[in-house]
Amino acid sequence: MSFIWSLIVGGILGWIASLIVGKDVPGGVIGNIIAGIVGAWIGSALMGDFGPVIGGFAIIPALIGAIILIFIISLIMKGTRKAT
Repeated sequence: MSFIWSLIVGGILGWIASLIVGKDVPGGVIGNIIAGIVGAWIGSALMGDFGPVIGGFAIIPALIGAIILIFIISLIMKGTRKAT
């Protein structure tokens, strides 16, 4: 059951981060889940775990990490569109 909560919370975090950045994550719902989970890992690696924890993710660092990840992905996608 905790795995399902992790997927749900990861998807919500990825979706909120994409709304904040203003860029869509490639892959739709799956992309949001991946961005949320990888963003949680990035955020906890950069800032540690603080704040409320839901579904195994510290929400504040996970959201900041997802925002960073989506911003970097949008820069890469923008660069590849110009190159072609």
